[in-house]
Amino acid sequence: MTTSAERMRAWTGPAILSFGFRPFFLLAGIWAALAMAVWVGMLTGRDVLPTAFDPISWHAHEFLFGYLGAVMAGFLLTAVPNWTGSLPLVGWPLAGLVALWVLGRGAVAVSAHLPPMVVALADLAFPLALAGFLGREIITGRNWKNLPVLALLIGWTLANALFHWEAAQGGAPAQGIGLRVGLAVAVMLISLIGGRIVPSFTRNWLAQRGAARLPVPFGRADGAVLALTGVTLALWVLGPDHMLSAMGGGLAGLAHLWRLVRWQGRQTGAEALVWVLHVGYAFVPLGFLAVALAQFVPDLAPAAQHVWMAGAVGLMTLAVMTRASLGHAGRPLHATGPITALYLALIVAVLARLLAGLLPGADWPLHLAAGGWITAFGGFAVIYWPILARPRKAARQPNAAPKAQP
Repeated sequence: MTTSAERMRAWTGPAILSFGFRPFFLLAGIWAALAMAVWVGMLTGRDVLPTAFDPISWHAHEFLFGYLGAVMAGFLLTAVPNWTGSLPLVGWPLAGLVALWVLGRGAVAVSAHLPPMVVALADLAFPLALAGFLGREIITGRNWKNLPVLALLIGWTLANALFHWEAAQGGAPAQGIGLRVGLAVAVMLISLIGGRIVPSFTRNWLAQRGAARLPVPFGRADGAVLALTGVTLALWVLGPDHMLSAMGGGLAGLAHLWRLVRWQGRQTGAEALVWVLHVGYAFVPLGFLAVALAQFVPDLAPAAQHVWMAGAVGLMTLAVMTRASLGHAGRPLHATGPITALYLALIVAVLARLLAGLLPGADWPLHLAAGGWITAFGGFAVIYWPILARPRKAARQPNAAPKAQP
């Protein structure tokens, strides 16, 4: 029987197509930086792209459904073989999925010259194909415990369809239900998957150093927090301005903070590859609290939403991409100085975007936020290009003699 490793070794084409995380993580970093640069151009009033979306809606869509879609694909195409024991998607089938993602970005970019239905179908082809792949693997592998991930992926795809429908009606989909559903799904995914990998990776790192106190593993209390999260997000999607949404946000925020404290993040300051997971997850409860506060300070609403968008989604995905790329490429699991600088740049970007909401009319926080974002993701693309585009480093046997140099 062919194993995952044998399937990857059998591929003789470009190394970047040897595993799902390689092309999608690299494209995610490039697109996050490029789309932000385009967005800055749009803010100046220039017609940078012939898109039918208004500038704010294009910006929101290409982060939540463009960038995040690439990260989700890279993560799921790498994780699914581990979950189900199935073979990874490699080579030209992987290239085909990448092409569908690129097709979506291009269709949205030139949507002013295309019928709305054509744009929607071109953009939705990628998530539908990804959901089909994940569903097939879960069903054939009888990996029923990961059905919630498939359900959330389908919900995220439906949210994208809603976004396109709202745009076709001539409205402002950046303030519509499609975006709220998509963001709610993203927060739920971080709560579900992040709630497993953050304490797991932290436990492994602390155990190697003989720490006495280790993270509390996933249990019934975590399940209760996830249930509260789901209800609160549903209230926020249906009535973002309702007091019930504010009350639920306050409770969910405190529940996630309690959850985070139990993961011993305060002991991880020596390794940025670990502490960044805790900081990224912290933006989930901070986002809930900010959304609740925005009920009383309406001017904070856009900035509060960015605590989730740029903070939770942005930093957690960057943390996962930097770590997974190192591990699966055979590199040491350690954040060098330049990698740590990526995290700090993105944290500055999130804080600056929040400050922009507190200082209406001030432009410099927005420029600082855009600069930090471009630095973080552009820097990721530069630093990780050789890691993602070159073959995996073979592990040297402890007693193996080094090869003679020619």
